[in-house]
Amino acid sequence: MAVQLLGFSVALLGFAGTVVATVLPHWWKTAHVGTNIITAVAYMKGLWMECVWQSTGIYQCQVHQSQLALPLDLQVARAMMVSSCVLSILSCVVSVFGMKCTQCAKGSASKKFIAILGGACFILSGLLCLIPVAWTTSDVVQAFYNPALPFGMKYEIGQALYVGFLSGGLSVIGGVILLISSCQGNTEEVPYIHPPYNTRMHPPRGPPVVHKSNHSPSWSSASNHGYNINDYV
Repeated sequence: MAVQLLGFSVALLGFAGTVVATVLPHWWKTAHVGTNIITAVAYMKGLWMECVWQSTGIYQCQVHQSQLALPLDLQVARAMMVSSCVLSILSCVVSVFGMKCTQCAKGSASKKFIAILGGACFILSGLLCLIPVAWTTSDVVQAFYNPALPFGMKYEIGQALYVGFLSGGLSVIGGVILLISSCQGNTEEVPYIHPPYNTRMHPPRGPPVVHKSNHSPSWSSASNHGYNINDYV
């Protein structure tokens, strides 16, 4: 039960990080290289909007207007991140029904399989988060080291990508812990039966032990017990 709670908590942190990485616009940020080492304007792009930060403190964002006008990689990244968030919500609900600490379906044979399904869904949601994050990171690195692109068109890895890597890894780790703890067989404990009082072992009762004395019997004691000295003379 404790291991299941640990796995569910780790996966829940991964789900929260996935939501943050999906919403943040810091997937691409301006690379300060070449003549742009000191600049008054910084550009950031995300899945849903583009933002501009000025040195005066003004921060402006503009949401992407057309869905079909976006590049194909951005559309796929949107779909996979949203699918990861939705699948994480479904995994949380399923895992709550399948964990041993809850009363839902308690005593049913399907409770174990429900917990296994919840762990598998967490693993799948983590993979759906890691794929677009890794894909975007690869594109950013390749474009940064492309000599044909001018310095003004190069971007660096944004903070949202780091959050995406961390949250996707937590979702996978939490799902694996939940899956392994649910697959383990339950050890059946043999209850201790207290024996009834009347069946307890009693010490055997026998004739009392006669201890021999070291002194010889006297004449009076022999006569008292029915023995006469004249019978032996």
